[in-house]
Amino acid sequence: MSSKASPKNGLQRLTAQIAPLVIVCVLIFALPLILNNDFLLNKTARYLVLGILTLSLALSWGFGGILNLGQAMSFGLGSYAMAMALKLKTIPVHTGSSGLPDFMVWNNVQQLPWFWAPFRSLTFAIAAGIIVPALVAAALGWFMFRGRVTGVYISIITLATMVVLNLVIIDQQSYTGGFNGITDLAQLEIFGIAFDAYGRATYYLVAGCVTLCLLVAFAFTRTKAGLIVQAIRDHESRVRYFGYDVALYQIFVFALSAAIAGLAGMLYTVVMEFASPTFLGVQLSLSVVVWCAVGGRQSLVGAFLGAVLVAGVQGALSESAAFLETWTLVMGALFVLVVLFLPKGLGGLAQGAWRWVVQRRHAGNHVAQGVSQTEGSA
Repeated sequence: MSSKASPKNGLQRLTAQIAPLVIVCVLIFALPLILNNDFLLNKTARYLVLGILTLSLALSWGFGGILNLGQAMSFGLGSYAMAMALKLKTIPVHTGSSGLPDFMVWNNVQQLPWFWAPFRSLTFAIAAGIIVPALVAAALGWFMFRGRVTGVYISIITLATMVVLNLVIIDQQSYTGGFNGITDLAQLEIFGIAFDAYGRATYYLVAGCVTLCLLVAFAFTRTKAGLIVQAIRDHESRVRYFGYDVALYQIFVFALSAAIAGLAGMLYTVVMEFASPTFLGVQLSLSVVVWCAVGGRQSLVGAFLGAVLVAGVQGALSESAAFLETWTLVMGALFVLVVLFLPKGLGGLAQGAWRWVVQRRHAGNHVAQGVSQTEGSA
């Protein structure tokens, strides 16, 4: 009976794990039926994109044990890739004879730089927004994990790399827009569909990408590679003893996390209608860590919802007259309370509550079976 019951139990566990994901995605797609306000839809889309970014960190930190304090670097690279393509499609702000972006004309650039030219193709830009962050992460991971760098040193290296890239973007104003970033962008248009930042098409684009990222991340955690990555997180030396190339698996999950963050960055540019060096800033990168910890770093849905919830509360408090000066203290206090009393985040709390319900249900079934057997013997 145990051999027949085990597949059934495995299916039940899989259903229990994927059910929250399905419920969340359905609610996201149904939200426009309730929110009949374009401004609120745009704001919600922003929070959903930040949820994708936090989900990407949960993949590397919660499942891979790699705390990347420079996750915003991949996010920013994706954002700039999309902004460069949309800038070249904005005819009214091309003030140069060669169709140069306005900030290049102001800085006396005579012709479009070679690394800008491929971004005339939107297909190239979308591919670059995903592949370039993944390649940068893979190259950085190769040096770190092949060198067996661990713990806090990974966090320091990733944070320092992000800061350096941020300074380069600000310094190269002639080619990147500097502090101002890249603004006055054209609308994204794919297959004849124009994605206005405040339109429903853009919201559903973000919702579709949320669903895709959640499914890809969840599927990866269920594969053999995903299970090995989790084993490395728990017992790296033991996995290495069994002959697995630990560094290769770490590089892969690190790059996959960066690719998802790059996709989030491209969506953020579409929703916000500009790209800024603040998208590669320390504040955003550390905020993502807080959101992930609050939601639960070992829960993909928990990390995603944690970002949406905390970013939403943060936005509401920052716009409130009562908390205009103190909202950062409120958010800091929330983070401290979660770390102290909910080390596994809200996702861990929900999983614990679900396990308690299941155990109570099983206990009730056992009691009922015992009563029926007693009555039958009598």
